Amino acid sequence: MNIYVGNLSFNVTEEDLKGVFTEFGEVVSVNVITDRYTGKSKGFGFIEMPNQAEAEAAIKELNESPLQDRNIIVNQARPRAERPPQRKPRY
Repeated sequence: MNIYVGNLSFNVTEEDLKGVFTEFGEVVSVNVITDRYTGKSKGFGFIEMPNQAEAEAAIKELNESPLQDRNIIVNQARPRAERPPQRKPRY
């Protein structure tokens, strides 16, 4: 299951998140989303856990829990909505 984690402190690392989520089971991947130009965290990320029951337990227990002085938002990630094609600017 793919899990969304929001309201992250900008100092939270992928290792920090992995440590929190492995308490509930196996973590396949961790991805903190960063700005492509500055490299700074955007304050959210995704965790992938293969076991549905473990993932649901993590969501239930960690949603609204504190992590580095912020209450994180944890829920099942939803697929991205289809985005309309971007128009190229005219010069």
